[in-house]
Amino acid sequence: MTEAGHNVSIEKLRGWCQGTWLREVDGAGVIDELVTDSRKISDPEQVLFIPLKTERRDGHEFLAQVYAKGVRNFLVSGHVDVEKLAGANIIKVNDTLVALQQIATGYRRQFNIPVIGITGSNGKTIVKEWLYQLLSGSYNAVRSPKSYNSQIGVPFSVWLMKQQHELGIFEAGLSQPGEMDRLEKIIQPTIGVLTNIGEAHSEGFLNQRQKIKEKLTLFRNVKQLVYCSDHPDVNESIGQFIHMLKGGSAVSPVQLFTWSQKHDADLRITHVERGQNKTTISALFNGAETGITIPFSDPASVENAIHCWCVLLLLQVPAEKIAEGMLLLQPVSMRMVLHYGVNDCTIIDDTYNSDLTSLKIALDYLDQQKQHPHHTVILSDMLQIAKPDRELYDEVAELISKRNIQRFIGIGPELYKHKSGFRQHKKLRSIFFKSTADFLKNFHLLTFSNEAILLKGARAFTFEKIGKLLEQEVHQTVLSINLSSLIHNLNVFRSLLKPGVRSMAMVKAFSYGSGSHEIAHLLQYSGVDYLSVAYIDEGVALRKAGITMPIMVMSPDAVSFDRMIAWKLEPEIFNLRSLELFTAMARTLQAREYPIHIKLDTGMHRLGFVESELPALVEELKQNAHVQVASIFSHLAASEDPTLDDFTEMQAASFQRMSTLITEALPGKPLRHLANSAAIARHKELHYDMVRLGLGLYGIDGSGALQDKLKQIGTLKTTIAQVKVIPAGDTVGYGRRFKAEAETRIAIISIGYADGYPRNLGNGRAHVFIHGQEARVIGVVCMDMCMVDITHIPEATEGDEVIVFGPQLPVTQVARWAETIPYEIMTGISQRVKRVYVNEE
Repeated sequence: MTEAGHNVSIEKLRGWCQGTWLREVDGAGVIDELVTDSRKISDPEQVLFIPLKTERRDGHEFLAQVYAKGVRNFLVSGHVDVEKLAGANIIKVNDTLVALQQIATGYRRQFNIPVIGITGSNGKTIVKEWLYQLLSGSYNAVRSPKSYNSQIGVPFSVWLMKQQHELGIFEAGLSQPGEMDRLEKIIQPTIGVLTNIGEAHSEGFLNQRQKIKEKLTLFRNVKQLVYCSDHPDVNESIGQFIHMLKGGSAVSPVQLFTWSQKHDADLRITHVERGQNKTTISALFNGAETGITIPFSDPASVENAIHCWCVLLLLQVPAEKIAEGMLLLQPVSMRMVLHYGVNDCTIIDDTYNSDLTSLKIALDYLDQQKQHPHHTVILSDMLQIAKPDRELYDEVAELISKRNIQRFIGIGPELYKHKSGFRQHKKLRSIFFKSTADFLKNFHLLTFSNEAILLKGARAFTFEKIGKLLEQEVHQTVLSINLSSLIHNLNVFRSLLKPGVRSMAMVKAFSYGSGSHEIAHLLQYSGVDYLSVAYIDEGVALRKAGITMPIMVMSPDAVSFDRMIAWKLEPEIFNLRSLELFTAMARTLQAREYPIHIKLDTGMHRLGFVESELPALVEELKQNAHVQVASIFSHLAASEDPTLDDFTEMQAASFQRMSTLITEALPGKPLRHLANSAAIARHKELHYDMVRLGLGLYGIDGSGALQDKLKQIGTLKTTIAQVKVIPAGDTVGYGRRFKAEAETRIAIISIGYADGYPRNLGNGRAHVFIHGQEARVIGVVCMDMCMVDITHIPEATEGDEVIVFGPQLPVTQVARWAETIPYEIMTGISQRVKRVYVNEE
């Protein structure tokens, strides 16, 4: 992570974290940015790099890389060779994460302004964003970016505070006992908000009350606390909390501000009237009737809005201004969406969220799109930013100019007025329009081709109109891929590995239907060591998309060995003939010590050397100067099945014996890998030097051992094309397989077997979800559509969303209905189905 803070001397930072100098070159040097991610350094002169240690990675491994980028300020723990960091300030501490938190704590103490601290199981980010929307007109406010509420995210949030700010709004999350104590010291809130308490993040807590007690730690020094008093557990816990704070005194140090729909409270909710896309909430406050209307109708939004209402009342915001602001509340977008655009473009849609912090996060994501040689940013005026316009847009121009961005398109009167600040950067081509309408009118004069385009605009500029023009016209059925969930799954598996064990990710078969280069870029960015594809063409496509990491090809075609060498792809060698043919091509192309991967057959009896062939293989490898064995591996046939563990152990023994025979005969030490996703979870003794992650990355655990910890990354969605009512006795679909026993309301949905929805799921075998309710598939699944029964879902109408599979309907269940495996369902999703990539980080 990296966020800009207020300029502070490195000597002051050293004092805050109680560090010692390993080398002091310039203690008065100013620090403007704290950075923990070596990939996110754009302005190194005033950066303090803080390498963090995790279970899987030690940031100290990247010190040389960061130094090469120009950083000259480091905060480290453990042994560091200072001679390799010549001319750099280096501070040593015991724990860099603790030091980061101490720095944030010291920095926070410089500010004497109201700070709202928000915690709870659900609703934290929405309440924080809505409070910012509601209060930014009255206060120069600073808030946590997106969901920066962790032990690392909170320090970066507080570092955003500047001297001109009048109000802070920060959220704090919790995953285990003891964490909130550290976050309270960093945030130091003066006003507390306790949102909904649910089951989220309950692991590690004995019960609900222990979790509530831990969350209340955030409020031990607040002056005022807002909460809903309708929940007995919360009331009892807060009563005990206040008793503890009193310490024998008769006066509570905290003013409690409660709201309730059930009994008397500071804000007594008397009536909630839901309409279409709006809700009117009536209440009593100080004995007088009052009310608000919000442009949402779901219960969660109502609850979040009431929490915000209470805070505004505490801050004595006039009722008329509250009502006006509530009516204008905007949806909170916490995710960036990546999808295909016209002319081979990639579109990153991060609209409705326009400020400097979120712009930096979006630019980091744009930087990852290496599959395109050119990057374009389309940005609107930034509204409600408490900074002089000239200073603001000069800062934006400076930020854009330091990135790999070739074209900037500014939309809005203020950007148009301050375009000179962009045009002083000669390498950046900049174009300006006074309004979105002006841009749309001139859209035909602009060319967009084979580039990554970031769309980032305030909601008032209706950038969704631009998105529709740039978006590729495709089938209405969409496979949404949650990239944040994929990284979550990667980290679940990484947590099971010993230090030093590497990871290879399988991205064959279009990344199990999820999209090859999009997934590969994320895995490369996340530090995976190897990628694996099935065929050479898949590897070449990844190279063309900008993937530079090692790629193993599992089913190489001998006639394409020349292309493989040209594109630096590494072949699986499975018999003497494939070794002979590859060596011949390497010799022709004058390649030496080219990396290859030896496949052993340990009992699965697909490709691979059998044990009797190893002496001949070893002799050939010993005298072959054109190849070098990068790894030795085999496939387990049944690692997920406990009833076949004897066979797995037999395979493991064969692999140990066969691979040892090879490694002892070779001068180098090849990597060995045997464990697939299921074996990572069930057979930890088989991790060797590297493991191979396949379907587990995508949220499916064949062994069942990790399924509760994984997140399904794919959601297949379509729409209702038509709704009709058929009378009793009528039939539906080919072969008249469904006959209505009573009048039936049906929906024709836009998915069929040509999209990858199995034909045998018809006739009541499967269901989809519409408005959160099951809708049974009736009749035969057609090529491009199928029919579902919506008699019991009266609100369903044409154009509504249909969930075919997703978190509430796992793809594993769809596979069971189809009498197949999840692999087949995922890889069978047609290329005509649009892929959309969601990043919630």
